[in-house]
Amino acid sequence: MARQYQKNPAAVGALSPEQYHVTQRNGTERPFTGEYWDNHEPGIYVDIVSGEPLFASTDKFDSGSGWPSFTRPILEPDGTENIVSKRDFSHLMIRTEVRSTHADSHLGHVFHDGPRERGGLRYCINSAALRFIHLDDLEESGYADYRGLFVKEEA
Repeated sequence: MARQYQKNPAAVGALSPEQYHVTQRNGTERPFTGEYWDNHEPGIYVDIVSGEPLFASTDKFDSGSGWPSFTRPILEPDGTENIVSKRDFSHLMIRTEVRSTHADSHLGHVFHDGPRERGGLRYCINSAALRFIHLDDLEESGYADYRGLFVKEEA
């Protein structure tokens, strides 16, 4: 049975001030300060509000930007992503904002300066919008379906 993801009012109420500022008010954390910018553990990153799977550590790379950076979002079994892109005209520039599909959390932005050999995209994401589920905890956390993303790493 597929999990259903939605904006969870209890999760919103439990957010820290920084997490609320980022996810609900379209904020940005300072570079090199977020919990996951330098995380190298295997696992997946989910929306802190809804739990919807967003990114895998297998697609994470060090962009030097100070924020967690990924080359692509996780694809669901039906081929969809839990990411929505929107044009962002704030800060006197045109950018592409990325938000979670079901919780509508502000996650960060996507740029076209990522590794060319991996598609050329850089999803620049705020740690405050994420919860990390370690590979060893996928089953007990209800994300067993995503263990297959790490088959190559375990071989």
